[in-house]
Amino acid sequence: MTSTVTTKDGVSIFFKDWGPKDAQPIMFHHGWPLSSDDWDAQLLFFLQHGFRVVAHDRRGHGRSQQVSDGHDMDHYAADAAAVAEHLNLRGAVHIGHSTGGGEVARYVAKYGIPQGRVAKAVLVAAVPPIMAKTEAYPNGLPISVFDGFRKGTADNRAQFFRDVAAGPFYGFNREGAKVYPGVIDNWWRQGMMGSAKAHYEGIKAFSETDQTADLKAMTVPTLVLAGDDDQVVPYHQGAELQAKLLPNPTLKIYPGFPHGMLTTHADVINPDLLAFVRG
Repeated sequence: MTSTVTTKDGVSIFFKDWGPKDAQPIMFHHGWPLSSDDWDAQLLFFLQHGFRVVAHDRRGHGRSQQVSDGHDMDHYAADAAAVAEHLNLRGAVHIGHSTGGGEVARYVAKYGIPQGRVAKAVLVAAVPPIMAKTEAYPNGLPISVFDGFRKGTADNRAQFFRDVAAGPFYGFNREGAKVYPGVIDNWWRQGMMGSAKAHYEGIKAFSETDQTADLKAMTVPTLVLAGDDDQVVPYHQGAELQAKLLPNPTLKIYPGFPHGMLTTHADVINPDLLAFVRG
């Protein structure tokens, strides 16, 4: 069986589908500017516990088609829906990190619940309800922060990606932090596989998309996880607001954990994810 699906607007989306086909499915949604490879620690962990695991590369990212258009939350969710429908996932748990958390929120609200495909959701260091400062969310980050992301991506994407991975993403810029050069290299590798245009335009998607309505529509049990030393998506603006807007939330904040805690602290996060999925 091919490991791609073609969306309704003709885009080829790469996915992984591992484990028993009759087992409970868990679908993973990666962050910017990465790929499904960022979920290695979770995919192998849940496989070992008997689950079916699915992860895809967002359009313009990883091994999916580098198309010119559609780098917005609506298309991200529609692409995820194309994978879920192609594999006929039912009773699935959808887990999203960072931008992938926004993708999960839009998918669950627009497709997962209406189609009866989703049982639970998990938002990890996720971007909803919105990262950028607006009238509705005056404590958001100034747009200049995201203009800096755009400048870094446009001027020297390779060096910018190295700096993000070596610095704030994993908290490797903190005094006394244990730095993993291989993790930095892997982040850079994943990022550089993708399209500069998709990455540039995706910054608007993850920073300026107001997902208040998506969160309010997520009636399934939803686990919200974040680290209180997240330098990318501040937990006061992300996780804490998500817990206030979601109908059925469980919130957990990890002291000292960074944005990329799914990699650096998989030994702590994975058992908590497993307990929620099984609970």
